[in-house]
Amino acid sequence: MSAWVLPDQIADALPSEARHIEELRRDLLDSARRYGYELVMPPLLEHLESLLTGTGEALDLQTFKLVDQLSGRTLGLRADSTPQVARIDAHLLNREGVTRLCYCGPVLHTRAARAHATREPLQFGAEIYGHAGLEADLESIELARVSLLAANVGQLTLDMTDVRIVDALLQGQTLSAPHLAAIHAALAAKNVPELTVLTRDLPQDVAAGLCLLPQLYGDASVLDDAEKRLPRSPMLASALHNLRWLAQRLSGMAITFDLADLRGYAYYTGVRFALFGGDGVGEPVHELVRGGRYDEVGAVFGRKRPAVGFSLDIKELVQAVPPRPLRAAVLAPWGEQAGLRHAIDYLRARGDTVVCVLPGHEHEVNEFHCDRQLVERDGQWMVEPFSKS
Repeated sequence: MSAWVLPDQIADALPSEARHIEELRRDLLDSARRYGYELVMPPLLEHLESLLTGTGEALDLQTFKLVDQLSGRTLGLRADSTPQVARIDAHLLNREGVTRLCYCGPVLHTRAARAHATREPLQFGAEIYGHAGLEADLESIELARVSLLAANVGQLTLDMTDVRIVDALLQGQTLSAPHLAAIHAALAAKNVPELTVLTRDLPQDVAAGLCLLPQLYGDASVLDDAEKRLPRSPMLASALHNLRWLAQRLSGMAITFDLADLRGYAYYTGVRFALFGGDGVGEPVHELVRGGRYDEVGAVFGRKRPAVGFSLDIKELVQAVPPRPLRAAVLAPWGEQAGLRHAIDYLRARGDTVVCVLPGHEHEVNEFHCDRQLVERDGQWMVEPFSKS
């Protein structure tokens, strides 16, 4: 095998893709800044026990591990930035009020999340700490929507659920951890035959409610059906109310509900949402954003605070949106004349891209769209529309 062959599902970003990724990164961070989010930059690696505290087995299996040559302790390369940001909120900032934080950086996965995905996502995220009300959930969804619009994503669809719906149905039931995990997995897969087997020893109304959940997906009528057909409880009523409250205040996208969607059930504590782009006809549908409420995330750091947020992979996002046009640039000859150097410096200082043609390379092609040229007229260097003749 050639020494320069990269590991599976790890790839270089070449100029066109890298430019698009960087432009998206800047647009997303600018969108978060306009909403009042402060940028943090957690390290790529930490002591393993700090990195994985409270995150569960799934993230442990996704984390690359190595030994620190200085201390001999085991380090981990982060697979998700959210626990790190929770640590920053709990221990470094330690604010009493609302804290809005955003981040953008690479994470590494031992295995790709899905076929053809990268094992080195560029994760962007935004999180609100310190407010338990639905206003924070609403702001998080709105910022996620604005972020995708800034990336020129096509038709948007918001899908919502609340993990407390299943918690409400299982309230008061004593189940082993493996049994509970199997129920959650069957719900996520909408495997009703498996659910029937797994719930046969539960009370009839509980078993019937769990087996009904895979059918409860679609528009807002799903919430009415759930209210009528599921066993009533204060927790269920609160979960359905929260979903209705959010849906009534969101616009500019289709809204659906999937009450059996339990991806990340061990992580979230309330409303969970995903944003999809594409109409499924002319454009393929992509799940681009995942987020929700995770009020327990800071508890392991000794400071349990309400928290809600979302994240996305910019590398995945760039594959789901149209290519951006090249930015206009100025083509200039190479030379040492003072007037030419001054003209080039002036153009670059005001923000123009100026590509100097090195001797012998006048006909080479690069990533820049040179629609103007710097030419000398009567001893003065001037910018004129580019002509190939």
